[in-house]
Amino acid sequence: MKLETFLQERSGNQCELTGVTEDLAIYEVNPDASSNPDRNVYITQKCINQIEKREELDASFWESFLLSSMWSEVPAVQVLSWRILNRFRNESWAADALDMMYLDDENMEWAKASGDHEGDGSVDLHKDSNGNILVNGDTVTLIKDLDVKGSSINAKIGTAVRNIRLVHDNTEQIEGKVDGQLIVILTKFVKK
Repeated sequence: MKLETFLQERSGNQCELTGVTEDLAIYEVNPDASSNPDRNVYITQKCINQIEKREELDASFWESFLLSSMWSEVPAVQVLSWRILNRFRNESWAADALDMMYLDDENMEWAKASGDHEGDGSVDLHKDSNGNILVNGDTVTLIKDLDVKGSSINAKIGTAVRNIRLVHDNTEQIEGKVDGQLIVILTKFVKK
């Protein structure tokens, strides 16, 4: 049986973490997910984005769902629930849930293998001067005149920079073309 078909049947065509029935996809619970159905879940794109830290974690969103999904009989759902609860371990509801939750030794080892439980759950995202999240391909406007180092270009306030690229290892920088030249711009000097 095809993996997606199996996961759809197992989940009843709903997110295995939230119960939502729209925008569902297969998510491999690493490491070593491969095509093993016990190491994959069927969840919403919103869940995937928050798990992979592509958007900020929403405690009120997770609180209502994790308190039931943590009791799932599916090992991958248990592991994901444990990992997400650990991101919120400083909140009383999550700490209480972690105290109640049980994972056998093998699943606990799998849950800890990502190392995700060691962080505080904060997500570093590229944000403009107003706090809006930036993504690759966005168009931004300069909010300050900028002198481009190593060039005679002076990027003026109000200049639109189209099709930006995020600097992978620095959330305070983006790349974009101004007057045909690719430059690095600090996110605090742009707005979406």
